[in-house]
Amino acid sequence: MAKETLSITDNRTGKNYEVPIEEGGVIRAMALRQIKTGADDFGLMTYDPAFTNTASCRSRVTYIDGDKGILRYRGYPIEVLAEKSNYLETAYLIVKGELPDREHYQRWEHNIKIHTMVHENIKKFMEGYRYDAHPMGMLVGTVGALSTFYPDAKNIHDLESRRLQTRRLIGKIPTLAAFAYRHTRGLPYVYPDNDLSYTGNLLSMLFRMTELKYKPNPVLERALDVLFILHADHEQNCSANAMRAVGSSQPDPYAAAAAAVAALYGPLHGGANEAAIRGLMEIGSVKNIPAFIKAVKNKERRLMGFGHRVYKNYDPRAKILKAMAEQVFEVTGRNPLIDIAVELERIALQDDYFISHKLYPNVDFYSGIIYQAMGFQMEMFPVLFAIPRTSGWMAQWAEMVRDPEQAIARPRQVYIGEQIRAYTPIEGRPKPTMREDAVSEAI
Repeated sequence: MAKETLSITDNRTGKNYEVPIEEGGVIRAMALRQIKTGADDFGLMTYDPAFTNTASCRSRVTYIDGDKGILRYRGYPIEVLAEKSNYLETAYLIVKGELPDREHYQRWEHNIKIHTMVHENIKKFMEGYRYDAHPMGMLVGTVGALSTFYPDAKNIHDLESRRLQTRRLIGKIPTLAAFAYRHTRGLPYVYPDNDLSYTGNLLSMLFRMTELKYKPNPVLERALDVLFILHADHEQNCSANAMRAVGSSQPDPYAAAAAAVAALYGPLHGGANEAAIRGLMEIGSVKNIPAFIKAVKNKERRLMGFGHRVYKNYDPRAKILKAMAEQVFEVTGRNPLIDIAVELERIALQDDYFISHKLYPNVDFYSGIIYQAMGFQMEMFPVLFAIPRTSGWMAQWAEMVRDPEQAIARPRQVYIGEQIRAYTPIEGRPKPTMREDAVSEAI
């Protein structure tokens, strides 16, 4: 019978080592430390700058098979949840591990809604931002500020405290997001209406004007629910990694969540759908697509919204959003960018270049088009991403806190700088010459 081990021969010394293979294809990096050339040797370590082939944790939350285009939350296919579930039910699944029965769902919904209000000092805090502040920058600061309002959140090893902070943050994040949006528009903040659904309440806080009672359009309300389901978690992405890395030093979850929001801020993560929209706007017309495709192949232009670090097949979330876009347009009017997007996808998926490079549409390719049709400026796209991802962050954080193998994040480095140097008094030093790798050139 074949052994579940990896045999390694160190050609420097001729020694042989056997490393156990776990979980069907995982070796522990620390197992390589035994491979040394001598007693003073540190031992081998791996070099993986962007964690492209390094597992930092064990998780039960989200499963992805990028080659087959599979995404599942706690074992449930994303297609099934998008069709049959709603965001709050999906958030319960992600956080607690199982779908709720009716009684538990109603209790969960109530426990979320009673936390939608924020302290009036939070509102004053947000009013202090510049009139043109980026809403994502406002969200980073305000989520971090919640840490000062809930000192009990420091009890991270207490189960009931973790549950309370999770409900608080999932409940308050739409309010903070809506306040940030209204701030950028110069409009008065709208308080939560807990008679509405989770997404209906968000639409009310975003768009309510003078009406006594806001009634969200059911198509848009459902579209937002589906978008939130699709964005709720996505394994160990940049922001989930930030949540875990900062959380590993054991601050309260609001401090860790602020770091996760900051990670999501970047154009390569939460801002990717804005980049996809700008790319479609740059193409401008269906007739310009062939020339654009040619420029992409010649590496003169980038095709945003195609390709993914994980997916080497069609992103299952993109399929769902492509179909849902038409339903949204029946309410909002047709976003002309959809015609460019659909034709661009059609041409690209018949082209050997894109097929061979496994470049398929990802979730950002269609989500931005839908958000734009619903009336959001592009600066709000990552904020809308942060609202549903909060449930995923809190699930990842709680899993990390409970994991006995987890310790404070502290990656190794490969040092490539100078070795020992002699100190010369300032009067006797030659004029310095700046090297390409000098820090001073970057500041």
